[in-house]
Amino acid sequence: MMLNKLTIKQAQEKLETGDISSVDLTRACLDRIKKVDDKVKACLTVCEKEALAEAKKADERRANGEKSGLLGIPYIAKDNIMTKDVRTTAASKILENYIAPFDATIIKKLRTAGAVLLGKSNLDEFAHGASTENSAFGATHNPWDLERVPGGSSGGSAAAVAADMCLFALGTDTGGSIRCPASFCGVTGLKPTYGLASRFGLIAMTSSTDVPGALAKTVEDAKIVMDAIVGIDKNDATTVNARELSSGCALKGKKIGIPKEYFNEGLDIDVKKLVMQAVEKYEKQGVEIIDVSLPHNKYSVGVYYIITPSEISSNLARFDGIRYGFSDKESKELIDIYKKSRGKGFGPEAKRRIMLGTYALSAGYFDAYYLKAQKVRTIIKEEFDRVLSEVDCVITPTSPHTAFKIGEQSSDPLKMYLEDIYVSGASLAGLPAISIPVGFSKGLPAGMQIIGKRFAESALYNIGSAFQNATDYHRQKPELK
Repeated sequence: MMLNKLTIKQAQEKLETGDISSVDLTRACLDRIKKVDDKVKACLTVCEKEALAEAKKADERRANGEKSGLLGIPYIAKDNIMTKDVRTTAASKILENYIAPFDATIIKKLRTAGAVLLGKSNLDEFAHGASTENSAFGATHNPWDLERVPGGSSGGSAAAVAADMCLFALGTDTGGSIRCPASFCGVTGLKPTYGLASRFGLIAMTSSTDVPGALAKTVEDAKIVMDAIVGIDKNDATTVNARELSSGCALKGKKIGIPKEYFNEGLDIDVKKLVMQAVEKYEKQGVEIIDVSLPHNKYSVGVYYIITPSEISSNLARFDGIRYGFSDKESKELIDIYKKSRGKGFGPEAKRRIMLGTYALSAGYFDAYYLKAQKVRTIIKEEFDRVLSEVDCVITPTSPHTAFKIGEQSSDPLKMYLEDIYVSGASLAGLPAISIPVGFSKGLPAGMQIIGKRFAESALYNIGSAFQNATDYHRQKPELK
């Protein structure tokens, strides 16, 4: 078996027995990147020299008796996560040549664990999108069909895992940005509970929903990654020293809710069939299936796209052409520096969201839009809490369809925003959710979303792993040569 195709768990075992070294594993991933990334375009930066040096250090640490779940394991980080002395662009022209001066907390934790950073992955500019077409450096292609999108905004990370360029990747999820690409690329993607992992060192998008998470080949691998990066951080006041809620390992007696609002008109018939077949598998394993209702979820996209642009307009104000990033040095007046630097540096989607957010926060519209959206958000949260007090988790499709073709929806922003219909609700409520491969429709992978109680990631691992132990969808790979 080619080393880059290994799961984290498989690689751990081979590293511990001495069958392979981290240098071997890292070289295999770097060779794979060289072979296929000109087609997939998942990576914005590759750190070959640095990665091999880190791999050598990991082998030395292991030789000295050190053991760690991620020691010597190669990974790729989404390029809106700060990595010291490595270019960090957020896929924007305004940060095209920006070298991060420090590591994000999650990167620091991975370095401590001995994981090996291979490079940085492509994304929608500042994580604004659901297809990775909004990158200033070109679109990423889905390894299952190079004419299709990988999903977004963590599309580069998902595509890299699907194409076996790394053993896992880091992404960020604000309203589905890990789960959507996980579904389109046929990999596992976890959005943890808000506050479980530090946001310090993430280039901010929507502060009240943004979370870092893992894209991996299996649920088991996602858990290994998350165990390494979670925890309280003095640099992030939103992190909590949470005691994880455990629901045990046995499936028999578990209760899974099926919200009828997620299976209505607009859902592809093949995707619906695949998810319901998965539900039947759970039922055969002794799980009680309960019909539930989340009637206000239909407002989640509308709420999300008022709150998100509002926070974006505030967070992106720091990119002013003065402190860091691109600056239009030809301008002599301060206001012209602001206008021209931001005008040339930001792409169309970033500008659209800044304008929408500024409008929603402006005098006369704040109460009508932003305040009302926050009130509906509270209703959505309470509705999820009520349902999850009756069941262990909720199962839904991740996306209403499989991956669409590049350029097919890019001229219709509203249609693109509706891509988040099944994933934005959990984000607004701060809940953990995982997307796992549930099967294929016309040769393209589809995803199933499992949403759980806050800080009950263990239930998602348990229920997700049970499905993967009974199926092989997650083991199937695109024929990318």
